[in-house]
Amino acid sequence: MKVEEYLAQGGVFSSPENAPARYRAELMRMMFVFVDSELAASAGFASSINFAPDIKARIAASRITLEKADHAQRVLRILSGFGTDAERYEKQHEWAFRLHRDSDVPKERQAADMRLPVFYFPLLNWADALVMTAMQGLAAQVQLEELGRVSYDPLAVAFREIAPREHEHTQLSQDGLALLLKTGEHQQSLQQSVDYWYPRVAAGFGQQNAERYEMLRKLGLRHESTENQLKRWESLVKNSFQALGLRVQ
Repeated sequence: MKVEEYLAQGGVFSSPENAPARYRAELMRMMFVFVDSELAASAGFASSINFAPDIKARIAASRITLEKADHAQRVLRILSGFGTDAERYEKQHEWAFRLHRDSDVPKERQAADMRLPVFYFPLLNWADALVMTAMQGLAAQVQLEELGRVSYDPLAVAFREIAPREHEHTQLSQDGLALLLKTGEHQQSLQQSVDYWYPRVAAGFGQQNAERYEMLRKLGLRHESTENQLKRWESLVKNSFQALGLRVQ
């Protein structure tokens, strides 16, 4: 049986030695995007620890910062099996780097830094950090559900283990938003943050390319179209934020 046929029928790989060149390249690209995004998220959210209004919030921010770095490390270990120098990789980029707040959303990922677009922009304050984390957390929920089905079994297992902790990060941020909104003092600034972050998180789903999607589907690296993932995220965001009294465009 040809490799493509094996994968198209639900077959999985369990070691780098079995993977053909094209499969390895696409799989590694997927892992680079995740690792870069988690390292950038951790570095960017670290500043929010000092934004936190109380000890409980500081602990939550510290936990999110720590666990996102841990998630990156887990996937980087798998990348090491494909020849990536993990120690060198961790140091090759300034993960705390951010563009100007009003910069355009990057349309293409850079070869040396493949973070999702949302992680190129700085956080303003505690309320802004909560909005971004809640909104991106819902995107991660959709994306990790897809990633948990990839045909490279060690990676699929890692993503399925990471997903519950990412869900907890989302819940922590949603709880924080609910507390802020109780006072009624932050309604306007939170709405501004929702309007700001929505297109930047949405950009992380990328553009639908039918030919590329079909190729990845045959390799068992994609199962749901970008368009469907984006629609599911839009629905989750709308329900979640409207329940808090915030409008979603």
